[in-house]
Amino acid sequence: MTEITTALELIKRGADELLIEADLIEKLKTGRPLRVKAGFDPTAPDLHLGHTVLINKLRHFQELGHQVLFLIGDFTGMIGDPSGKNTTRPPLTREKVLENAATYQEQVFKILDPAKTEVCFNSTWMEALGASGMIRLAAQHTVARMLERDDFSKRYAAQQPIAIHEFLYPLCQGYDSVAMKADVELGGTDQRFNLLVGRELQKHYGQAPQCVLTMPLLEGLDGVNKMSKSLGNYIGIYEPPNEIFGKVMSVSDDLMWRYYDLLSFKSESEILALRQSISEGRNPRDVKVLLAQELVARFHGPTAAVAALEDFQTRFQRNAIPDDIPEVSLAGEGGISVVAVLKQAGLTASTSEAIRMIDQGGVRLDGDKLTDRGLMLESGAVVVLQVGKRKFARVTVR
Repeated sequence: MTEITTALELIKRGADELLIEADLIEKLKTGRPLRVKAGFDPTAPDLHLGHTVLINKLRHFQELGHQVLFLIGDFTGMIGDPSGKNTTRPPLTREKVLENAATYQEQVFKILDPAKTEVCFNSTWMEALGASGMIRLAAQHTVARMLERDDFSKRYAAQQPIAIHEFLYPLCQGYDSVAMKADVELGGTDQRFNLLVGRELQKHYGQAPQCVLTMPLLEGLDGVNKMSKSLGNYIGIYEPPNEIFGKVMSVSDDLMWRYYDLLSFKSESEILALRQSISEGRNPRDVKVLLAQELVARFHGPTAAVAALEDFQTRFQRNAIPDDIPEVSLAGEGGISVVAVLKQAGLTASTSEAIRMIDQGGVRLDGDKLTDRGLMLESGAVVVLQVGKRKFARVTVR
Protein backbone atom coordinates (compact mmCIF):
# COMPACT_ATOMS: atom_id res chain seq x y z
CA MET A 1 0.00 0.00 0.00
CA THR A 2 2.99 2.30 0.53
CA GLU A 3 3.66 2.30 -3.22
CA ILE A 4 0.05 3.26 -3.93
CA THR A 5 0.16 5.98 -1.27
CA THR A 6 3.27 7.44 -2.89
CA ALA A 7 1.59 7.29 -6.32
CA LEU A 8 -1.49 9.06 -4.97
CA GLU A 9 0.64 11.86 -3.52
CA LEU A 10 2.10 12.56 -6.97
CA ILE A 11 -1.26 12.22 -8.74
CA LYS A 12 -2.98 14.60 -6.32
CA ARG A 13 -0.17 17.18 -6.30
CA GLY A 14 -1.66 20.50 -7.36
CA ALA A 15 -5.02 18.88 -8.22
CA ASP A 16 -8.35 20.42 -7.33
CA GLU A 17 -10.50 17.27 -6.96
CA LEU A 18 -10.21 13.50 -7.37
CA LEU A 19 -13.39 11.53 -8.00
CA ILE A 20 -13.50 8.89 -6.70
CA GLU A 21 -10.28 8.23 -4.78
CA ALA A 22 -11.37 4.80 -3.55
CA ASP A 23 -12.05 3.75 -7.16
CA LEU A 24 -8.61 4.92 -8.25
CA ILE A 25 -6.98 2.96 -5.42
CA GLU A 26 -8.74 -0.19 -6.64
CA LYS A 27 -7.56 0.45 -10.19
CA LEU A 28 -3.98 0.99 -8.97
CA LYS A 29 -4.12 -2.25 -7.01
CA THR A 30 -4.51 -4.24 -10.24
CA GLY A 31 -0.92 -3.37 -11.12
CA ARG A 32 -1.75 -2.89 -14.82
CA PRO A 33 -0.93 0.36 -16.65
CA LEU A 34 -3.99 2.61 -16.50
CA ARG A 35 -5.37 4.37 -19.57
CA VAL A 36 -5.22 8.07 -18.69
CA LYS A 37 -7.07 10.44 -20.99
CA ALA A 38 -7.01 14.20 -21.54
CA GLY A 39 -8.65 15.93 -24.47
CA PHE A 40 -7.64 19.14 -26.23
CA ASP A 41 -9.73 20.86 -28.87
CA PRO A 42 -7.35 22.44 -31.40
CA THR A 43 -9.01 25.86 -31.34
CA ALA A 44 -5.71 27.74 -31.73
CA PRO A 45 -2.42 26.73 -33.39
CA ASP A 46 -0.22 27.00 -30.33
CA LEU A 47 -0.38 25.75 -26.77
CA HIS A 48 0.33 28.05 -23.83
CA LEU A 49 1.43 27.36 -20.26
CA GLY A 50 -2.19 27.09 -19.13
CA HIS A 51 -2.59 24.02 -21.36
CA THR A 52 0.53 22.45 -19.92
CA VAL A 53 -0.99 22.15 -16.43
CA LEU A 54 -2.88 19.08 -17.68
CA ILE A 55 0.02 17.87 -19.80
CA ASN A 56 2.36 18.03 -16.80
CA LYS A 57 -0.10 15.90 -14.84
CA LEU A 58 -0.18 13.40 -17.71
CA ARG A 59 3.60 13.25 -17.39
CA HIS A 60 3.20 12.36 -13.69
CA PHE A 61 1.06 9.39 -14.70
CA GLN A 62 3.73 8.36 -17.22
CA GLU A 63 6.38 8.51 -14.51
CA LEU A 64 4.22 6.05 -12.58
CA GLY A 65 4.18 3.67 -15.55
CA HIS A 66 0.74 4.44 -17.02
CA GLN A 67 -0.34 4.95 -20.64
CA VAL A 68 -1.38 8.44 -21.68
CA LEU A 69 -4.17 8.95 -24.21
CA PHE A 70 -3.65 12.41 -25.69
CA LEU A 71 -6.93 13.13 -27.41
CA ILE A 72 -7.11 15.76 -30.12
CA GLY A 73 -10.73 16.79 -30.47
CA ASP A 74 -10.82 17.28 -34.22
CA PHE A 75 -14.56 16.40 -34.19
CA THR A 76 -15.60 18.23 -31.01
CA GLY A 77 -13.48 21.21 -32.03
CA MET A 78 -15.96 21.78 -34.83
CA ILE A 79 -18.78 21.97 -32.25
CA GLY A 80 -17.01 24.38 -29.91
CA ASP A 81 -16.68 23.68 -26.19
CA PRO A 82 -19.26 25.80 -24.33
CA SER A 83 -17.60 25.28 -20.93
CA GLY A 84 -17.37 28.54 -19.04
CA LYS A 85 -18.70 30.55 -21.96
CA ASN A 86 -21.44 33.15 -21.68
CA THR A 87 -22.27 32.94 -25.36
CA THR A 88 -22.35 30.31 -28.07
CA ARG A 89 -18.82 29.60 -29.26
CA PRO A 90 -18.36 29.79 -33.04
CA PRO A 91 -17.44 26.39 -34.49
CA LEU A 92 -14.20 26.05 -36.44
CA THR A 93 -13.85 24.76 -39.97
CA ARG A 94 -12.45 21.26 -40.38
CA GLU A 95 -9.46 22.66 -42.29
CA LYS A 96 -8.54 25.00 -39.41
CA VAL A 97 -9.00 22.25 -36.83
CA LEU A 98 -6.68 19.88 -38.72
CA GLU A 99 -4.10 22.64 -39.22
CA ASN A 100 -4.04 23.38 -35.49
CA ALA A 101 -4.01 19.67 -34.57
CA ALA A 102 -0.80 19.11 -36.52
CA THR A 103 1.07 21.63 -34.35
CA TYR A 104 -0.29 20.11 -31.12
CA GLN A 105 1.34 16.76 -31.79
CA GLU A 106 4.73 18.39 -32.18
CA GLN A 107 4.40 20.55 -29.08
CA VAL A 108 3.20 18.00 -26.51
CA PHE A 109 6.30 15.84 -26.84
CA LYS A 110 8.32 18.64 -25.30
CA ILE A 111 6.75 17.29 -22.08
CA LEU A 112 5.38 13.79 -22.68
CA ASP A 113 7.26 10.56 -23.40
CA PRO A 114 6.27 9.50 -26.96
CA ALA A 115 6.76 5.82 -26.08
CA LYS A 116 4.05 6.06 -23.40
CA THR A 117 1.69 8.31 -25.35
CA GLU A 118 -1.11 7.35 -27.71
CA VAL A 119 -2.33 10.27 -29.82
CA CYS A 120 -6.01 9.86 -30.73
CA PHE A 121 -8.49 11.82 -32.86
CA ASN A 122 -12.12 11.62 -31.83
CA SER A 123 -13.35 11.91 -35.41
CA THR A 124 -12.25 8.26 -35.69
CA TRP A 125 -15.28 7.02 -33.73
CA MET A 126 -17.59 10.04 -33.78
CA GLU A 127 -17.94 10.06 -37.57
CA ALA A 128 -18.51 6.30 -37.53
CA LEU A 129 -21.30 6.81 -34.99
CA GLY A 130 -23.49 8.41 -37.63
CA ALA A 131 -26.79 10.25 -37.26
CA SER A 132 -28.69 7.31 -35.74
CA GLY A 133 -25.89 6.69 -33.24
CA MET A 134 -25.84 10.35 -32.28
CA ILE A 135 -29.59 10.26 -31.61
CA ARG A 136 -29.17 7.17 -29.40
CA LEU A 137 -26.36 8.95 -27.58
CA ALA A 138 -28.51 12.05 -27.08
CA ALA A 139 -31.18 9.84 -25.49
CA GLN A 140 -28.82 9.17 -22.57
CA HIS A 141 -29.26 12.65 -21.05
CA THR A 142 -32.19 14.93 -20.32
CA VAL A 143 -32.47 18.66 -20.89
CA ALA A 144 -33.04 19.11 -17.16
CA ARG A 145 -29.74 17.36 -16.43
CA MET A 146 -27.92 19.52 -18.96
CA LEU A 147 -29.30 22.65 -17.30
CA GLU A 148 -27.66 21.57 -14.05
CA ARG A 149 -24.41 22.69 -15.64
CA ASP A 150 -23.50 26.09 -14.27
CA ASP A 151 -22.84 27.95 -17.51
CA PHE A 152 -25.96 26.55 -19.20
CA SER A 153 -28.19 27.37 -16.22
CA LYS A 154 -26.87 30.95 -16.05
CA ARG A 155 -27.41 31.52 -19.74
CA TYR A 156 -30.89 30.00 -19.59
CA ALA A 157 -31.85 32.15 -16.60
CA ALA A 158 -30.53 35.24 -18.39
CA GLN A 159 -32.50 34.30 -21.52
CA GLN A 160 -29.30 34.04 -23.52
CA PRO A 161 -29.44 31.61 -26.45
CA ILE A 162 -28.17 28.05 -26.07
CA ALA A 163 -27.82 26.18 -29.35
CA ILE A 164 -28.88 22.51 -29.43
CA HIS A 165 -25.44 21.44 -30.65
CA GLU A 166 -23.92 22.76 -27.39
CA PHE A 167 -25.83 20.09 -25.47
CA LEU A 168 -24.12 17.51 -27.66
CA TYR A 169 -20.63 18.57 -26.60
CA PRO A 170 -20.63 16.95 -23.10
CA LEU A 171 -22.13 13.80 -24.60
CA CYS A 172 -19.46 13.61 -27.30
CA GLN A 173 -16.72 14.17 -24.73
CA GLY A 174 -18.24 11.47 -22.54
CA TYR A 175 -18.49 9.06 -25.48
CA ASP A 176 -14.78 9.63 -26.12
CA SER A 177 -14.13 7.95 -22.77
CA VAL A 178 -16.28 4.98 -23.84
CA ALA A 179 -14.47 4.62 -27.17
CA MET A 180 -11.05 4.93 -25.51
CA LYS A 181 -11.92 2.72 -22.49
CA ALA A 182 -10.41 5.38 -20.21
CA ASP A 183 -9.57 4.53 -16.60
CA VAL A 184 -8.88 8.15 -15.66
CA GLU A 185 -9.77 11.44 -17.33
CA LEU A 186 -8.13 14.78 -16.59
CA GLY A 187 -9.63 18.20 -17.13
CA GLY A 188 -9.78 21.73 -15.79
CA THR A 189 -12.23 22.61 -13.04
CA ASP A 190 -14.53 24.04 -15.72
CA GLN A 191 -14.76 20.56 -17.25
CA ARG A 192 -16.16 18.80 -14.18
CA PHE A 193 -19.66 18.32 -15.59
CA ASN A 194 -18.35 16.89 -18.88
CA LEU A 195 -15.98 14.52 -17.10
CA LEU A 196 -18.78 13.14 -14.95
CA VAL A 197 -20.91 12.59 -18.05
CA GLY A 198 -18.12 10.28 -19.20
CA ARG A 199 -18.50 8.22 -16.02
CA GLU A 200 -22.25 7.86 -16.56
CA LEU A 201 -21.93 6.88 -20.21
CA GLN A 202 -19.29 4.25 -19.40
CA LYS A 203 -21.70 2.69 -16.90
CA HIS A 204 -24.41 2.63 -19.59
CA TYR A 205 -22.06 0.87 -22.01
CA GLY A 206 -21.04 -1.71 -19.40
CA GLN A 207 -17.59 -0.29 -18.63
CA ALA A 208 -16.04 0.44 -15.26
CA PRO A 209 -16.50 4.22 -14.77
CA GLN A 210 -13.41 6.37 -15.14
CA CYS A 211 -11.95 8.31 -12.26
CA VAL A 212 -11.96 12.08 -12.69
CA LEU A 213 -9.07 14.37 -11.79
CA THR A 214 -9.65 18.10 -12.13
CA MET A 215 -6.81 20.60 -12.22
CA PRO A 216 -6.96 24.32 -11.39
CA LEU A 217 -7.16 26.86 -14.19
CA LEU A 218 -3.85 28.72 -14.36
CA GLU A 219 -4.10 32.46 -13.96
CA GLY A 220 -2.52 34.53 -16.69
CA LEU A 221 0.04 37.30 -16.40
CA ASP A 222 -2.57 39.65 -14.95
CA GLY A 223 -2.94 37.32 -11.95
CA VAL A 224 -6.73 37.49 -12.20
CA ASN A 225 -8.15 35.87 -15.33
CA LYS A 226 -7.57 32.37 -16.67
CA MET A 227 -4.59 32.30 -19.03
CA SER A 228 -6.02 32.88 -22.49
CA LYS A 229 -4.79 33.97 -25.88
CA SER A 230 -7.98 35.97 -26.38
CA LEU A 231 -7.18 38.00 -23.25
CA GLY A 232 -3.54 38.44 -24.21
CA ASN A 233 -2.36 37.33 -20.74
CA TYR A 234 -0.66 34.14 -21.88
CA ILE A 235 2.83 32.69 -22.26
CA GLY A 236 3.01 30.58 -25.41
CA ILE A 237 5.31 27.58 -25.26
CA TYR A 238 6.62 28.34 -28.76
CA GLU A 239 7.25 32.02 -28.09
CA PRO A 240 10.91 33.09 -28.38
CA PRO A 241 13.04 32.22 -25.31
CA ASN A 242 13.52 35.87 -24.36
CA GLU A 243 9.75 36.44 -24.47
CA ILE A 244 9.02 33.46 -22.21
CA PHE A 245 11.76 34.49 -19.79
CA GLY A 246 10.65 38.11 -19.63
CA LYS A 247 6.98 37.23 -19.18
CA VAL A 248 7.72 34.81 -16.32
CA MET A 249 9.82 37.48 -14.63
CA SER A 250 6.89 39.92 -14.94
CA VAL A 251 4.50 37.87 -12.77
CA SER A 252 3.98 38.94 -9.18
CA ASP A 253 5.88 37.24 -6.38
CA ASP A 254 2.65 35.66 -5.10
CA LEU A 255 1.67 34.31 -8.52
CA MET A 256 5.16 32.88 -8.92
CA TRP A 257 4.34 30.18 -6.35
CA ARG A 258 1.19 29.24 -8.22
CA TYR A 259 3.33 28.78 -11.34
CA TYR A 260 5.87 26.73 -9.39
CA ASP A 261 3.15 24.41 -8.05
CA LEU A 262 1.46 23.84 -11.42
CA LEU A 263 4.28 24.18 -13.96
CA SER A 264 7.60 23.26 -12.35
CA PHE A 265 9.04 19.75 -12.38
CA LYS A 266 10.83 20.45 -9.11
CA SER A 267 9.71 18.28 -6.20
CA GLU A 268 7.47 19.65 -3.48
CA SER A 269 10.41 19.52 -1.07
CA GLU A 270 12.56 21.58 -3.45
CA ILE A 271 9.81 24.20 -3.80
CA LEU A 272 9.38 24.27 -0.03
CA ALA A 273 13.12 24.89 0.33
CA LEU A 274 12.86 27.83 -2.10
CA ARG A 275 10.00 29.31 -0.05
CA GLN A 276 12.08 28.93 3.08
CA SER A 277 15.07 30.64 1.46
CA ILE A 278 12.93 33.71 0.70
CA SER A 279 11.60 33.81 4.27
CA GLU A 280 15.24 33.88 5.35
CA GLY A 281 16.01 36.90 3.18
CA ARG A 282 16.68 35.62 -0.34
CA ASN A 283 15.52 37.94 -3.13
CA PRO A 284 12.31 36.55 -4.72
CA ARG A 285 13.64 37.69 -8.09
CA ASP A 286 16.42 35.10 -7.89
CA VAL A 287 13.87 32.32 -7.32
CA LYS A 288 11.76 33.62 -10.21
CA VAL A 289 14.85 33.45 -12.42
CA LEU A 290 15.13 29.72 -11.66
CA LEU A 291 11.54 29.17 -12.78
CA ALA A 292 12.01 31.22 -15.94
CA GLN A 293 15.14 29.24 -16.82
CA GLU A 294 13.38 25.93 -16.19
CA LEU A 295 10.50 26.78 -18.50
CA VAL A 296 12.70 28.17 -21.29
CA ALA A 297 14.93 25.09 -21.10
CA ARG A 298 11.89 22.77 -21.33
CA PHE A 299 10.69 24.25 -24.59
CA HIS A 300 13.88 25.62 -26.17
CA GLY A 301 16.77 23.80 -24.49
CA PRO A 302 19.34 24.69 -21.79
CA THR A 303 21.50 26.82 -24.09
CA ALA A 304 18.55 29.06 -24.90
CA ALA A 305 17.79 29.35 -21.17
CA VAL A 306 21.30 30.63 -20.45
CA ALA A 307 21.08 33.12 -23.33
CA ALA A 308 17.66 34.33 -22.16
CA LEU A 309 19.03 34.98 -18.67
CA GLU A 310 21.93 36.98 -20.09
CA ASP A 311 19.55 39.01 -22.24
CA PHE A 312 17.30 39.70 -19.25
CA GLN A 313 20.22 40.81 -17.11
CA THR A 314 21.40 43.12 -19.89
CA ARG A 315 18.00 44.74 -20.46
CA PHE A 316 16.73 44.94 -16.89
CA GLN A 317 19.36 44.67 -14.22
CA ARG A 318 21.93 46.82 -16.03
CA ASN A 319 19.25 49.45 -16.51
CA ALA A 320 19.06 49.51 -12.72
CA ILE A 321 15.37 48.61 -12.37
CA PRO A 322 14.65 48.24 -8.64
CA ASP A 323 13.38 44.97 -7.21
CA ASP A 324 10.39 46.55 -5.47
CA ILE A 325 8.48 48.83 -7.81
CA PRO A 326 4.85 50.02 -7.62
CA GLU A 327 2.21 47.64 -8.99
CA VAL A 328 -0.50 49.39 -11.02
CA SER A 329 -3.61 47.76 -12.46
CA LEU A 330 -5.54 49.64 -15.14
CA ALA A 331 -8.81 48.83 -16.90
CA GLY A 332 -8.44 48.70 -20.66
CA GLU A 333 -10.99 46.54 -22.42
CA GLY A 334 -9.70 46.17 -25.95
CA GLY A 335 -6.40 47.80 -24.98
CA ILE A 336 -5.14 51.15 -23.75
CA SER A 337 -2.60 53.58 -25.21
CA VAL A 338 0.82 53.70 -23.60
CA VAL A 339 0.44 57.49 -23.32
CA ALA A 340 -2.71 57.02 -21.22
CA VAL A 341 -0.95 54.38 -19.14
CA LEU A 342 1.93 56.69 -18.31
CA LYS A 343 -0.49 59.34 -17.06
CA GLN A 344 -2.84 56.99 -15.17
CA ALA A 345 0.08 55.17 -13.55
CA GLY A 346 1.36 58.48 -12.20
CA LEU A 347 4.59 58.33 -14.17
CA THR A 348 3.81 61.61 -15.95
CA ALA A 349 1.60 64.50 -14.89
CA SER A 350 -0.25 64.70 -18.22
CA THR A 351 -0.60 63.05 -21.60
CA SER A 352 1.35 65.90 -23.18
CA GLU A 353 4.24 65.24 -20.81
CA ALA A 354 4.02 61.52 -21.65
CA ILE A 355 4.28 62.29 -25.37
CA ARG A 356 7.18 64.70 -24.77
CA MET A 357 9.09 62.14 -22.65
CA ILE A 358 8.64 59.46 -25.33
CA ASP A 359 9.82 61.83 -28.07
CA GLN A 360 12.87 62.74 -25.96
CA GLY A 361 13.77 59.09 -25.39
CA GLY A 362 13.04 59.23 -21.68
CA VAL A 363 10.64 56.28 -21.51
CA ARG A 364 11.54 52.60 -21.38
CA LEU A 365 9.17 49.65 -21.74
CA ASP A 366 10.50 46.34 -20.37
CA GLY A 367 13.99 47.81 -20.41
CA ASP A 368 13.93 48.95 -24.05
CA LYS A 369 13.64 52.58 -25.15
CA LEU A 370 10.08 53.37 -26.23
CA THR A 371 9.81 55.33 -29.49
CA ASP A 372 6.21 54.68 -30.59
CA ARG A 373 3.89 57.18 -28.88
CA GLY A 374 0.91 55.42 -30.53
CA LEU A 375 1.63 52.01 -28.98
CA MET A 376 -1.43 50.20 -27.61
CA LEU A 377 -1.09 47.76 -24.69
CA GLU A 378 -3.50 44.83 -25.05
CA SER A 379 -5.80 43.60 -22.30
CA GLY A 380 -3.84 41.17 -20.15
CA ALA A 381 -0.48 42.81 -20.86
CA VAL A 382 1.97 43.10 -17.97
CA VAL A 383 4.86 45.53 -18.58
CA VAL A 384 7.49 47.47 -16.67
CA LEU A 385 7.52 51.18 -17.55
CA GLN A 386 10.30 53.57 -16.63
CA VAL A 387 10.31 57.34 -16.98
CA GLY A 388 13.65 59.01 -16.47
CA LYS A 389 16.03 57.38 -14.02
CA ARG A 390 13.85 57.03 -10.94
CA LYS A 391 10.17 56.54 -11.89
CA PHE A 392 9.04 52.93 -12.35
CA ALA A 393 5.79 50.96 -12.40
CA ARG A 394 4.79 47.41 -13.21
CA VAL A 395 1.50 47.85 -15.06
CA THR A 396 -1.19 45.23 -15.62
CA VAL A 397 -3.90 46.01 -18.17
CA ARG A 398 -7.15 44.38 -17.09
